[in-house]
Amino acid sequence: MSLTAPQIGFDRFIQLDWVAAALKVRAGLAKLDELNDLLDVAGLGLAARKKTRTVLNRLWLEPRVDLVDFANRGAEIFKANPSVSVAALAWGMAIATYPFFGKVAELVGRLSALQGDCSSAEVHRRMSEIYGEREGIYRMSNMVLQSQAGWGAIERVEKGKRLIRCSPIALTENEPVAVWLVEATLRYAGRSVSIASLQSMAVLFPFVLDQSLAYMVSNSSYLELRSEGAGTQFVSLRD
Repeated sequence: MSLTAPQIGFDRFIQLDWVAAALKVRAGLAKLDELNDLLDVAGLGLAARKKTRTVLNRLWLEPRVDLVDFANRGAEIFKANPSVSVAALAWGMAIATYPFFGKVAELVGRLSALQGDCSSAEVHRRMSEIYGEREGIYRMSNMVLQSQAGWGAIERVEKGKRLIRCSPIALTENEPVAVWLVEATLRYAGRSVSIASLQSMAVLFPFVLDQSLAYMVSNSSYLELRSEGAGTQFVSLRD
């Protein structure tokens, strides 16, 4: 298992049912053969299949050392309630594992915040500014966007030139998922975040966290709530 986050890594289109199958394996609800059968049906070439499995391994099957417990807890949430949003669990694991995926999500969320849509060209331009004009950055950003569309976060229209937000998923009835997703966000951000800003963080644009986050965080064994200044509360990962 890897010890560090890959700089890019998420370089394949990943279908949500593949992620769900890998999650089921992690949760002990399915055998690896079921995931392999899905990949067989997809007709991937040898190289494409290997790269796809690498992404799925990092997400659920063989997460890096610092994310093993986090992945296990996500799998336990799913095992306890298989009807829970797989997209939310997939999203949380992706932003915690792949900063590149998280940055694309953050940019889409920020650029589409006002009107609900944005141009893919602007996302690609911003990613090139961050990661450099390196070969493959455009293609890999596109793989992330395609995956996010497949996971129900965005719709790609005008031959992929425009990105439209889909209706967000409300996690009102899924407190364990909401808390876990907050933890994923902190792992992506790499810093503490104010409670007031959590619900509007761009990287979480496909989801609605409409619970009392301060109450949920205060009951978590993995998150820490502290006050700074005049009533401002911040949440961070527990050491």
